[in-house]
Amino acid sequence: MSDHGSTAPLDGVSFVMPVLNERAYLEHAVASVLRQQLEVPAELVLALGPSTDGTTELAQRLAADDDRIRLVDNPAAHIPVGLNRAIRASRYSTVIRVDAHSELSSGYAARALETLERTGSANVGGVMRAEGRTPFQKAVARLYNSPIGLGGGAYHGGATEGEAESAYLGVMRRDVLDEVGLFDETIRRGEDWELNLRIRRAGHRVWFDPRLSVTYWPRESWLRLARQFRATGAWRGELVRRYGRRNGIRYFAPPVLVLLLGLAIVVGILQLTGMLDGIASLVASAVYLPVAAYALLDVAVALAPGGGSIRQRLWTLAVLPTMHLSWGIGFIGGVLSGARDTVDASRLGTRNTPLP
Repeated sequence: MSDHGSTAPLDGVSFVMPVLNERAYLEHAVASVLRQQLEVPAELVLALGPSTDGTTELAQRLAADDDRIRLVDNPAAHIPVGLNRAIRASRYSTVIRVDAHSELSSGYAARALETLERTGSANVGGVMRAEGRTPFQKAVARLYNSPIGLGGGAYHGGATEGEAESAYLGVMRRDVLDEVGLFDETIRRGEDWELNLRIRRAGHRVWFDPRLSVTYWPRESWLRLARQFRATGAWRGELVRRYGRRNGIRYFAPPVLVLLLGLAIVVGILQLTGMLDGIASLVASAVYLPVAAYALLDVAVALAPGGGSIRQRLWTLAVLPTMHLSWGIGFIGGVLSGARDTVDASRLGTRNTPLP
């Protein structure tokens, strides 16, 4: 393990990957890293959380078969802690973050290094292209790739290269990471956005290159998806508490939907019980309009061309409001009381469907 406090990183690439309960995905993710063709030395550092599904044993076997793979422990299991442990253990001057639920496209690393050099940026990212296997996962993936699903961030399908607010995963200069202090370990979700904020505040550039593509496999079940989005929303709420309006306006749409739906329920109860009638009831009924419009949007998205099989379209009807409402509920809680110890409980599950 290198001591970067006294030794400068060597010229090369360190891929870093936090791993927890990813037996069904890890081997494919690792293979996509090891297939990258580079003219400089490379390594893959896996930060292993306390998995319960055999992931650790699989990682050990993979490391035994390829000396480019190195293992570090991440007993806390939290993503930013694991990333920092992997980065501190890494040896090279460029750090590429990868995820066990993702697969790098061919040539990804080489193109990223070229973009990093060409633009003089500190961090470069590309497009996250979600894919699925089951009708449920395909429905989730379609919404991930849609501006309606996740709000239109550049890395969900942008086509124009240029400076960006954040970067998906990220190809980063190690000296800049050391300068700004690595990932904030008090943030459990949204740690990449916060890191990129500090990078930009320090006068460096974050860059989006649509030629860079990463395949992402979403959660496999409705409950795991809801847990993931509630946790992500809670931590975005925490980031709003810390950084206020520096958060984009799109992050406020799901909590507004939650508040409107809650208000519509209250108005409906008051009308049914006769506590609200007459002109007041008529005026209050206006709250149903945006809720009805959202319901029509949900149906339109499910019926739109490219929606897949009937089962996938039915799942779309359930997945879109699940994503928005779970995220919005988490966001409101995060803003009001902070995210505290909220974790992505979906990562703790052990039932995964193996990749083909």
